Amino acid sequence: MREHTNLLLSDETNKTFEKKFVNLAEASNFASAYLKRAVSTSNISYLIQYGRIKKYGDKGNILIDIEELRNYYDSLNMFLYEPKNLNLNSVKNNVCLLSFSNYTESERTKHVHRIHPYKGKFIPQLVEYFLDTHIDEFKKEVYFRKGDVVLDPFCGSGTTLVQSNELNLHAVGIEISPFNALIGNIKVGTHPLCAIRKCISDITYKFTDFRKKKNNDFFIENLNRFLSKFNNKYFPSPEYKIKAREGGINEKEYGRQKEKEFLVEYERLVKEHNIEIINKYDDNSFNGKWFLRPVKEEIDFIFGEIQNIENSDVKKVLAVILSRTMRSCRATTHADLATLKEPVVSPYYCKKHGKVCKPLLTIKDWWKTYAEDTLLRLEEFQKLKTNTFQLCLCGDSRNFDIYAEVNKKNVLFHEILKNQKIRGIFSSPPYVGLIDYHEQHAYAYEVFGFEKKDEMEIGSLSKGSGKKAREAYIKDISDVLINSAKYLQEDYDIFLVANDKYNIYPEIVKLAGMKIVDRFNRPVLNRVEKDRGNIYSETIFHIKQNK
Repeated sequence: MREHTNLLLSDETNKTFEKKFVNLAEASNFASAYLKRAVSTSNISYLIQYGRIKKYGDKGNILIDIEELRNYYDSLNMFLYEPKNLNLNSVKNNVCLLSFSNYTESERTKHVHRIHPYKGKFIPQLVEYFLDTHIDEFKKEVYFRKGDVVLDPFCGSGTTLVQSNELNLHAVGIEISPFNALIGNIKVGTHPLCAIRKCISDITYKFTDFRKKKNNDFFIENLNRFLSKFNNKYFPSPEYKIKAREGGINEKEYGRQKEKEFLVEYERLVKEHNIEIINKYDDNSFNGKWFLRPVKEEIDFIFGEIQNIENSDVKKVLAVILSRTMRSCRATTHADLATLKEPVVSPYYCKKHGKVCKPLLTIKDWWKTYAEDTLLRLEEFQKLKTNTFQLCLCGDSRNFDIYAEVNKKNVLFHEILKNQKIRGIFSSPPYVGLIDYHEQHAYAYEVFGFEKKDEMEIGSLSKGSGKKAREAYIKDISDVLINSAKYLQEDYDIFLVANDKYNIYPEIVKLAGMKIVDRFNRPVLNRVEKDRGNIYSETIFHIKQNK
């Protein structure tokens, strides 16, 4: 299928390829060379665990069929030099370079970029590509230099701000969502890490004491023990997953049947331990609906402790840790975590994991994990930070007074802005009718009391993508560009990342009195291993003043 591929591999890897069966380390080396990116033994183990490839040998000597592994990767169209299923009518077909699929997930979510989930953000390497000073066969000139100011009028969770700091650039972000602005400012802020660590330790100690007074731990331990035994018997891994994938079992019917069988045991345990699972008294609230009662009680306890913290910066960082924890502990299935459907209050058959799973009954482990992870990420970025200014300001980019609002926050930064103006824009406007940006963090808005500004969102999912919605979107985005241009240098460069499936950006740019001078196209590969074959394209529009 890809006979030319072998020419790219080392002699040692080609020898591995000639074997029928290889161990995990050999499979890792082969896959890394074959895909031209790092593939760990854990990545290979994941494929076995989820039935993507079969396991041979025994527990002490796991073997993999190298042909199976190669065929699996081939089926995903992961090779940079052979992109398929892409309709790219581009001026520059630089798909291979801008896919960034040679980066591992940890590199694409480096340091503070993963302190909180956010739907709709782009990867830092894409921002770096256009903001740094390198040139190549596609990017033939340098657009931004050290000390320049970058604007992101759709700041989201602050990716452009973070990368601007790394590259010695100043940056201003504008964001309609106050919660998003909080995340962005925490990412680029300088924080008292020792004080944060102490507050986390103090709260965790009190939280442990709070949990001891409940009867939940013994219930969870018994539930986990019964659930593990049940799954080992009826959903052995990876044999069951492989059988389901190959059609040897009706997964839907079998899963539903076993789910019902386990529910009998679950209800017995709930009754035996006298556990209240459902929030009977606040069903009208978002969090009352989407968090089981034991979980909501724990959230309320930690939030109460955070409120008592005097240092506002420490308080904000811990609030983001709690929000990240809450997102992972909502009463939903693993498959629906990003987009909620219906609350799940009891164990269910999980198609993602191929076994019966349970909703979260405590935030203990996630709180600890995310607290430690956030500290590590803040510490890592602290070492990389440059002496530049970045601010995410909460407001409407269509009519935002950048100079006045920056002056309120930082007089020195305001002087830089007034003296040299903003060099250009790098941003990704919301796609038409795709995401409700406030709704994705509804749990945080409710617990922290943030003001919701849903009606001011541009291109939100609730507004749809019909003709009227597209017309409103065209005007809104052009208004943002017109307003932003007041603060830009004369020979500015604007880069907008968009999936322009309705072909409306030429009209937007024309309405703003600007012109598209170039288009860079790239495939977007989903980060989840099992969905790597699901590729779509997006365009980076290079826009300048229409003189």
